Amino acid sequence: MKLTKSEVVNMLYEQIGMPKNECTQLVESVLEIIKAELENGNDVLISGFGKWSVNSKKARRGRDPQTGKDLMIRARKVVTFKASSVLRDELNA
Repeated sequence: MKLTKSEVVNMLYEQIGMPKNECTQLVESVLEIIKAELENGNDVLISGFGKWSVNSKKARRGRDPQTGKDLMIRARKVVTFKASSVLRDELNA
């Protein structure tokens, strides 16, 4: 099962008791801060949870799976996430 933004807002509403519109603004603000930092090339580390970082991938040769034709995959940036050891330990407990 996936967790959506609206479900996070509802969980905050139930746990904290803030009005839903404030919970929505809080979630949106946190996500915007994370996005802005990643766009600036900065890592985002949340202690006890994990770290997001932006990595550059070089251009490489690939193949179209439908046609089998060779093609070049352009260079691009990707976001990676590495869970903290605390989170990994909790998941594997």
